[in-house]
Amino acid sequence: MAGQQWGLLPSLQAGGAEQMQRDRWMLDQLASPAVEGAQALLRFYRWSEPTLSLGHHQEAPARAAASGLPVVRRPSGGAAVLHGGDLCYAIALAQPPRGRRRTYLALNHWLQLSFEALGAVLQAGEEPQSRQERQCFSSATAADLVDRSGRKRIGSAQLWRQGKLLQHGSIQLEPDTALWAALFDEAPPPALAQFSGNLLEQALLQQAKSWLFGQPPDQLTWPEPWPPAARTSGSAATVSAIGPNESPRG
Repeated sequence: MAGQQWGLLPSLQAGGAEQMQRDRWMLDQLASPAVEGAQALLRFYRWSEPTLSLGHHQEAPARAAASGLPVVRRPSGGAAVLHGGDLCYAIALAQPPRGRRRTYLALNHWLQLSFEALGAVLQAGEEPQSRQERQCFSSATAADLVDRSGRKRIGSAQLWRQGKLLQHGSIQLEPDTALWAALFDEAPPPALAQFSGNLLEQALLQQAKSWLFGQPPDQLTWPEPWPPAARTSGSAATVSAIGPNESPRG
């Protein structure tokens, strides 16, 4: 992906429905005159309140209703993620590496380099993929990254559309132990106390400039007011709608 022209969107703290809407919007924009020439878009974001996100094919965990948490469905695949104490990234690529596995390898390497810059080592998970998982961080496939103790640190998922890709992921920094136990009846990954979300965001941005794309980004702005008019019927209004040429994957 080095040498591709790319745009950086402002970081944002917002609710789950809006965050998933903006992720989906990024994929839409790769064919839009608004970002003419851009081959990739990147953003980072946090959640304004604890929220449970579900993969496109997943049913809500049995305890979700009792928790009272907002629930949003992602346009990508994968299992449930409890957000609120995490930093998320979303990247849309007009010309991703050929194949889902190669894309995960490339983007995981970007994530690994960012963690290494902060003194932490991550490696790919080794467990087989399963749609039976109740929550994303209970297992780690080759699409995910774990620390030296085997604890999953980053869970990512993809949405492919006509050769273009949206990949987004959650980096758990300070997960809510009580909420995690109430939802999933298990302990969350330990907090990453050695660095802040802001520091990690800066490390990710630096590696995007120096390694992933090899050049500085175009600084972009969000459309105002939000949401913008839908480019295609329903694309802005319903983030869970998947068209015939879209392939959500965990």
